[in-house]
Amino acid sequence: MIGDRLGADAEVRAIDGVDVPEGWIGLDIGKRTAERYAAAIERAGTVFWNGPMGAFELPPFAAGTRAVAAAIADAPGTTVAGGGDSVSALRSVGLTDKVTHVSTGGGASLELIEGKSLPGVEVLDGRGPSRSPRTPGGRG
Repeated sequence: MIGDRLGADAEVRAIDGVDVPEGWIGLDIGKRTAERYAAAIERAGTVFWNGPMGAFELPPFAAGTRAVAAAIADAPGTTVAGGGDSVSALRSVGLTDKVTHVSTGGGASLELIEGKSLPGVEVLDGRGPSRSPRTPGGRG
């Protein structure tokens, strides 16, 4: 789905493919793409969603995100939504409680499942740098 501008009153067109004409902006996935995503989500054992499909805050560009959110809410497996925009999208359609786990840490969540080291997690796991509590006067 493309629009001539980012706005609720934008002119909207569906295109077949990913080639966006000059002067237009890609702002959502189309119905067929949403259906393909929903079919894949239905077959998945685990779904990790990190980011809405488009400019879901604007009605002309919210359908793709709504469709994916509904598919995730209905998925039979474990579902995780990561990132503040994903959380906002789920809240906007009232499906937050239908997801196994919701985290505002989008990029950090992806790095964690990739196996990358995260300083905050290391500290919680006792693997991070040992620091003594600060004492009055600023020395620890």
